[in-house]
Amino acid sequence: MALGTDYDTQDCSLARALEIVGERWTMLILRECFFGVRRFTDFQQRLDISKAVLTQRLSALIDAGVLERAPRGGRTDYVLTAAGLDLWPALHALIRWGDGRSDPTRRRRIFSHSACGTDIDEFGRCPQCAGVPGAPELLVRPGPGLGAATRTDPISMALRSERPLLTPF
Repeated sequence: MALGTDYDTQDCSLARALEIVGERWTMLILRECFFGVRRFTDFQQRLDISKAVLTQRLSALIDAGVLERAPRGGRTDYVLTAAGLDLWPALHALIRWGDGRSDPTRRRRIFSHSACGTDIDEFGRCPQCAGVPGAPELLVRPGPGLGAATRTDPISMALRSERPLLTPF
């Protein structure tokens, strides 16, 4: 029996959010968007996801207003909307939570405020500026917990050095 995808009987904002981002693969697709992946083939290669599932998840994110299609060079890019960018704090919190479950001293990715170069804390705050920079204001770099390179595709290799979030490949 297939599981449902909605929570009609739940009068809860978390349930409404899970209807949009709670499907398997969806948060990983969003992570890739923040890292700068925009093309269907790049999502598929980076995530090792089937075309059918990727098509369904991208369509659902577009229907929910989280992503939009943008033509670029005869192809289609999938770009975060303002609603998609608003998911950054939740995604960052989940990344940090995942780091803490393995080894909190060995984060896989470190995010820093591009304006001052200071690493943001676990709550997304910049200790130097005392603000919470948005994703467009952040750099990502490998942390001490990132293992040896197992993937050699251009995107994986580019993510092995510091780069601004949201910068397309």
